[in-house]
Amino acid sequence: MDEIRIVFVQEARDQIAALEDGLMSLDEGDRDPETINAIFRAAHTIKGGAGVVELPAIETFTHSLENALDRVRNGELELTPALISLLLSCCDQLSGLLDAIDGGASGDETALQTRSQELTGELKACCGKLVGKLAGELAGELGGEVAAEMTALPEESSGEVASSGGGKVGSDTWHISLRFGPKVLQQGMEPLAFLRYLLTLGEIAHITTLFDAMPATAEMDPECCYLGFEIGFRSHADKTAIERVFEFVKDDCELHILPPNSKLDDYVKLIGELPEETMRLGDILVKSGALTQEELEDGLRQQAEAEPRAEGEAAPYLGEILVEQQRVQPELVEAAVIKQNQVSEKKAAESRLIRVHSNKLDQLIDLVGELVIAGASANLIAARSGQTALVEATSILTRLVEDIRDSALQLRMVQIGETFNRFNRVVRDISKEIGKDIDLVIKGGDTELDKSVVEKIGDPLMHLVRNALDHGIEQASVRTAAGKPAKGRLELSAHHDAGSIVIEVADDGGGLNRDRILNKAIEKGLVQSGQALSDQEIINLIFEAGFSTADQVSSLSGRGVGMDVVKKNIQALRGAVDVATVPGEGSRFTIRLPLTLAIIDGFLVGVDQSSFVIPLDSVVECLELKPEAVDRHYLNLRGEVLPCVRLRELFEVPGTLPARENVVVVRIAGQKAGIVVDQLLGEFQTVIKPLARIFRNLRGIGGSTILGSGEVALILDVQALTGIAVRRESEQFAAAGTAPI
Repeated sequence: MDEIRIVFVQEARDQIAALEDGLMSLDEGDRDPETINAIFRAAHTIKGGAGVVELPAIETFTHSLENALDRVRNGELELTPALISLLLSCCDQLSGLLDAIDGGASGDETALQTRSQELTGELKACCGKLVGKLAGELAGELGGEVAAEMTALPEESSGEVASSGGGKVGSDTWHISLRFGPKVLQQGMEPLAFLRYLLTLGEIAHITTLFDAMPATAEMDPECCYLGFEIGFRSHADKTAIERVFEFVKDDCELHILPPNSKLDDYVKLIGELPEETMRLGDILVKSGALTQEELEDGLRQQAEAEPRAEGEAAPYLGEILVEQQRVQPELVEAAVIKQNQVSEKKAAESRLIRVHSNKLDQLIDLVGELVIAGASANLIAARSGQTALVEATSILTRLVEDIRDSALQLRMVQIGETFNRFNRVVRDISKEIGKDIDLVIKGGDTELDKSVVEKIGDPLMHLVRNALDHGIEQASVRTAAGKPAKGRLELSAHHDAGSIVIEVADDGGGLNRDRILNKAIEKGLVQSGQALSDQEIINLIFEAGFSTADQVSSLSGRGVGMDVVKKNIQALRGAVDVATVPGEGSRFTIRLPLTLAIIDGFLVGVDQSSFVIPLDSVVECLELKPEAVDRHYLNLRGEVLPCVRLRELFEVPGTLPARENVVVVRIAGQKAGIVVDQLLGEFQTVIKPLARIFRNLRGIGGSTILGSGEVALILDVQALTGIAVRRESEQFAAAGTAPI
């Protein structure tokens, strides 16, 4: 596939995502015209791009989709749930067509073409019903029904404006200023005939006949017309329809049509709702209906013929000319100028964005990582040399390397909201499939994390969301009987905490049934009957491979694969997942992940000749281990029991104990623990190197790094070490039947 098609596919996928997001907003009740415009623009962009790269199948299909969206945008086609479902199916079809271009389509080309034809037929059927409806309305007009309605319009005279002829016209009516040319009678035109024809569109609320052009009696020509009219016209017709009444005399008369003051806000709103496209001021006014094409052409002609107003000044602007000619009100010109500026600013912002392939970013991060290691080596050499000037120079280098590191990592940071928003469609489709009414609430969508983490967290989140919809949230009848709202609630949220990102999936369903989980675990041989387990240990059994409480296998659950995959995938990202549940109130799954998988700030510690790195964000404080606590796995931290884990014991490091040991107090997910080490070596920029597959199951190890000296140091998994310390102390004190003091 050539480069231009690759770019088109990437951009088209972005537009499809925008299409789906907008349709999901409409499905939730959003009727903001800008949302509808954004959806239309996305389809229009895909169609235009497909035409450029010569993909007729996509161009033709998207054209049908665009036609339907255009009718929705104009208020001609009602947005029903069925229509939204049809439009979402069209999004799926577009994705399938793009997959076919990529060479990854699951079905053959014939099946894709057939599906495109089916969806196109359904779209045309929707528009066909609309055409039938409009035809019926037109038949009513021909029968005089619409004319009768217009003549019965209520009287509205909230204010008046002065006409050019000295009369008064109602401010809430169309203001038509008409001056017939002197030769209209000679050309066989009757002025009153035009006024009678005008009555077919509405009602003349006020009319003033103007005689200011009439000459003296001796100079009057009986074959010439000297009359003019100022008309207050009440009608539902648009400006173009009113102008067409005088089409046969437009070259021999002076005609100005101003909309009612009450319609100014409507025109301003229409201008604001126009597509985000580069347009001239006149085009904006014409598209909104505030100006006709003939009026625009006349204004442009006068602008071209106008001379500069003074030496060094430009000719009058088009907007000024249109206002002077009473074509439009100043407010509409101002609104059009604002629209132009908004489009220009948006285009300028978009022009500053560039697409960078993720492989190039990965390569940059790798190079920055090597730069960090080289900088650490230079710092070590400088410190050993004892040369003050060299130490100062390397300190400046270190600061610059840190800035480069932070900037490089920021390039890969993306908002998790893009991942969250995909679940609007998932929740909508699954809830309809299983017959439940469920509302999805998204919080913290602007929280940022590394792109590589975002790409890998999608599948675990999908499992959790599907389980919450299927297992967690009850049917409406069950919820009502329990005194809960019939509509279920599923919440996706994200926030930063201690250098990590915390993602939560919470539902207000029935919660996890501990007894049922335990019975299923005993039935499957995961635990022994009569084995003493805490409530949390029972709940954690759902993460065991092959575990499922579903009685029947369905398309959503029951095969025993899901929660164990969730845990493994999250652990592969150096993260952890926990679950909390309250019977009858719901469950909350909490995922804790590192912000990035590349470079972190670490705290370097030593045990004998070995070095270890603790992520600095989890370090609370450091203190000396008191002699009386040497033989215990806990200590008294200002009245708080602090479970500890000795790295020397855990990793079986040989050698004798030093005279003085230190404790690094860490905190993760609200739990504190102490890590007992021999030496505290200070802060250290850590470039994370993944462990080989053979070492991935080591307890308490999350990766490795290279020190400035060239030695390898292991990065500690604080979550695992904290869990080991807490579990060990809980087991010891439970066996002894005592509590720590």
